[in-house]
Amino acid sequence: MFADRRSFLEQLTLGTASLAALGQAAPESLAAQAGGHWDLSWTSRLKGKRRAVFDVPEIEDGYGVWRAIIWKKQYSQVFNFPESTLSMVLILRHDGIALAMNQDFWERYHIGPDKGVKDPVTGEPTRRNPVLDRTGAHALPEQFGDFTLEDFLKGGGIVLGCALALQDCIDLIARTDKVDLAEASRKARSMLAPGVIMQPSGVFAATLAQEYGCRYVRAS
Repeated sequence: MFADRRSFLEQLTLGTASLAALGQAAPESLAAQAGGHWDLSWTSRLKGKRRAVFDVPEIEDGYGVWRAIIWKKQYSQVFNFPESTLSMVLILRHDGIALAMNQDFWERYHIGPDKGVKDPVTGEPTRRNPVLDRTGAHALPEQFGDFTLEDFLKGGGIVLGCALALQDCIDLIARTDKVDLAEASRKARSMLAPGVIMQPSGVFAATLAQEYGCRYVRAS
């Protein structure tokens, strides 16, 4: 995954150390006990009895995001639960980190063509992030009108990104734009979709969400 093995090991060590430090804490106090610069405040937004974490390691035309939204709708409809009572965490990691990147990133770095991404509705190849900014000419059919990352966030969902996987995006920017890794990192983070909260790794995020009572679902 990483062009720079040392960078990978340093970040992996950070994530492992974080997990070890949290290992002895009670679930309700884990986030408060953690140090460093990682934002773990999302754990305080997990409310109610019904909580799920959706693991999205692949782009898969955006269907991992769709499955999370479908779960929320089905639970609400079948059991007559208000959607607002369902806590949802979406983790974008591995190749799925691309879904956390904005349209400018997808266009500039040819993510759609290079990864063989198709529009989830038309089945046609697309150059765009299939779960972002589905407005205007790119609007989804009415029955799928709110199947986007923006709507997931607007409905109270939590979207977490894997910092290890983001390194792939950083490396791509560095190669394409011929800039150093520091500049590439700054640019990659500026191209994250609004609302995505970066975590040490996707595995860290999935484990922590389960500590807070979320049921794990492999969504892509």
